[in-house]
Amino acid sequence: MTIRAAEILSAELQRGTITVEVERSLMPATEMFGFAERINPKRSFLFVSKVLGRHIPVRPSKMRETFKVLSSQIAADLPGPVLFIGMAETAIGLGAGVHQQYVEDTGRDDAVYICTTRYPLGTPLICEFHEEHSHATRHLIHEPLDARLRELVASAKSLVLVDDEASTGKTFANLFASLPEAIRSNITDTVLVTLTDWSNGAARAKMTGKVSEASILSGRYSWTPRENLSAAAPQVPSFERPARKEVFPDIARDWARLGVVEHGQHLDAKAAESGVTLVLGTGEHVWQPFLLAEKLEKEGAEVFYSSVTRSPISEGHVIGSKFSFSDNYGGTVPNYLYNVDPSRYAKIILCSETEAEHVCGDLVSALGSPVIVVDREEGV
Repeated sequence: MTIRAAEILSAELQRGTITVEVERSLMPATEMFGFAERINPKRSFLFVSKVLGRHIPVRPSKMRETFKVLSSQIAADLPGPVLFIGMAETAIGLGAGVHQQYVEDTGRDDAVYICTTRYPLGTPLICEFHEEHSHATRHLIHEPLDARLRELVASAKSLVLVDDEASTGKTFANLFASLPEAIRSNITDTVLVTLTDWSNGAARAKMTGKVSEASILSGRYSWTPRENLSAAAPQVPSFERPARKEVFPDIARDWARLGVVEHGQHLDAKAAESGVTLVLGTGEHVWQPFLLAEKLEKEGAEVFYSSVTRSPISEGHVIGSKFSFSDNYGGTVPNYLYNVDPSRYAKIILCSETEAEHVCGDLVSALGSPVIVVDREEGV
């Protein structure tokens, strides 16, 4: 793809000015991302991807295009086995998509994908690490239960880390440092994969060994806080703990928290007979819903894909609308749906890995009684 000319973009936020200098872009920068303001005292700004399918509805084919562009930048002959890790919650689907595309492009059978998670599964952990600037700092990486996948992870020679964006590189560095020495000492090659890389080389510099990068857009950013700002920094929202019991993911039908080599598509629903269909993922349950949306699009339907998220963001800039509701896992963290106007869609398919009874009634009402698809497939 053609590398585009450098450009400068900025936005005035309530607590300061965010400016980016785009040095390299394989897609137009304004089609890749926009700015928004976090509700978080640790970092006020946010780069909101327009191609991720998380905060802004996007066509599945556009998302697939990004998977292909990123996969094409990862060496086909990386020393194997290759361990892909996608970051919860925002980059879980992105990591799965890049991994799936890489396996398809290369024909390799020694590349395993694991996503980090906020949820304990009651199974052994490989490690845990923290993402300091996040609204939810703790990440868990679980050990695969399958013996072959466990061996691929334990003997991995190459590591591919996937996140939606990099700004300082700390998250990648924290993950790498938290891996057990037995795994870390085997790694000869590391690839840092992002849609947008604003670290200006900082992410790569924080890693050891042979490190390469794959991104669609890269450059640097600067944050200028407002002078004489009297208002206190906004605190991350929370709900009081609900009376109902928390619901945790079911490991019997887990697909990536415990590792995966081949991605099967097993959710099923019909698109609207006419008009536009919206498929919504929930939280960390985003990859199977995306595959459903992609299937419906390939069958000829007009489909957009987006996801419910735990990331608290203020309305404004690229966040045109916001709806908050309770977590379908029964936790204390509010969930949000951004930039979705139900009246624009003839049909909305809401996908959940928890039973429909756990999905917040406020969300169901706001969406106009969507079709709720629960992942009941076992052993996938």
